[in-house]
Order: sequence, then C-alpha cells, then structure tokens
Amino acid sequence: MDLATLVGLLGSFAFVLMAMVMGGDISAFVDVPSILIVICGSLFVVLMKYNLGQFLGAAKIAAKAFLFKADKPNELIQKSVELADSARKGGFLALEEAEIPNAFMAKGVGMLVDGYDAEVVRSTLKKDIALTVERHEVGSSIFKAIGDVAPAMGMIGTLIGLVAMLSNMSDPKAIGPAMAVALLTTLYGAIMANMVAIPIANKLDLRSAEEALNRALIVDAVLGIQDGLNPRVIEGLLKNYLQSSKREVSAE
Repeated sequence: MDLATLVGLLGSFAFVLMAMVMGGDISAFVDVPSILIVICGSLFVVLMKYNLGQFLGAAKIAAKAFLFKADKPNELIQKSVELADSARKGGFLALEEAEIPNAFMAKGVGMLVDGYDAEVVRSTLKKDIALTVERHEVGSSIFKAIGDVAPAMGMIGTLIGLVAMLSNMSDPKAIGPAMAVALLTTLYGAIMANMVAIPIANKLDLRSAEEALNRALIVDAVLGIQDGLNPRVIEGLLKNYLQSSKREVSAE
C-alpha cells in the first residue's frame, strides 16, 4: 500500500469537506444534476478517446497508484550478485533452481539457462520494457484526459445552469436551484481533475519510471552474468543506478 497516495487523497478530501461543514449546511454542496454532468459526462467523453478495453483497464492500472510496490534497486543488485556468483561456480544450469521473486529477472535468467544468444536476450528484454512502458502510458493518459475533460464539463454545467436561471428570472424559486447547478458543476469539475485524476496520472508516471529503471538494471545484470563478469564487477556497474548517497550507504 502506498501511504503517500492514500494519505494525500484522504487528507485533501478531508480538508475540503471540513471547509464545507464549517461554511454551513453540507447538503448545499450536493446536487445530483451537477454530479451527472461532471462525473458521468467526463467518463463518457473520455471513453470516446479510447477503445473499450483500454478504458475499462484504466481502473486496474489506477490500482498501481495505491497498491503497487516496486522492488528496491539494492535488493535487485544483491540478487544479481548472488546469481552471478552461482553462474560462475556451476554454470548457467545452476541458475535453473534459483528462487527469483522478480518475474522480469526470472524471465531473463530463464533465457540464459535456455542458451539464448546475448543479442536475442537483450532485444527480447528491451522489447518487454518498451511494451510495458507503452501500456503504462495509455493508463496514465486516460487519467490525464479525465483531468482535462472534467473542468470543461464543469463549465458546460455552469452554462446550463446560467441558461436555466436566465430563462426563469420571473420565477424567484427557480433561480436558486439553477445557480446551484451553475456553481457546483465548476466545483465538481475542479475537484475531479485536481484532486483525483491528475494526481493519479502523475503517480502512475512515477511508478512507470521506477519500474522501467528497475528493468533496465535487470537487463544489465542478466547480460553481465551471460558475459561471465565477476560478481563484484557486476555489483559496481549496477550501483550506477543508485543515487550517490545510497551508493555510499551500500558500500559501508
């Protein structure tokens, strides 16, 4: 569980709700037509931009903003050194029984055990990384699209409310509900975009970058093992993926 995402989401909504409660009756901030215009309208507009499979898969991808836990580079480096040491002592077949939690690393090591050429291993793993990043970009772009569309739908709702209000100026009782729709759709659009969709899209971009970096590290580790490099040499090369401060801590 990513506490930063969860705490940030709950905290932002908590302060907004607190402000609404302190401002008076919270029911004044609830309007069903406004919700339908902004939330349902935004989702259907975004659906027009993607195919059905991509759109429905966005919810699963969004879960990565809350539940995804990337492997720590230090742990990947340590595992790579262990595998390199095993390969030097017993050959690639010794890696066949190795316990490898990371699926991408297991795939690369499996190719070594099967005797694939170095260029085939490199191209296959690089292609895997590219396709994974592409899938992540689609998921992120859906939430960015929601972030773009929601304020626009809020503005459409505002215009609808203003038209309804101006067309019923002779009826004072109709002015209040129409003005509520006009204002609340703008509020809902801003909340949906800036407190939900855009932060999730940004977190998905961060997750994608972390995973891509880890996979690049694994590719270098697998190719180093295949070239028969000394485990300590592989460790030194892979530490380039760490921040300078973390390299020093690891060395200590």
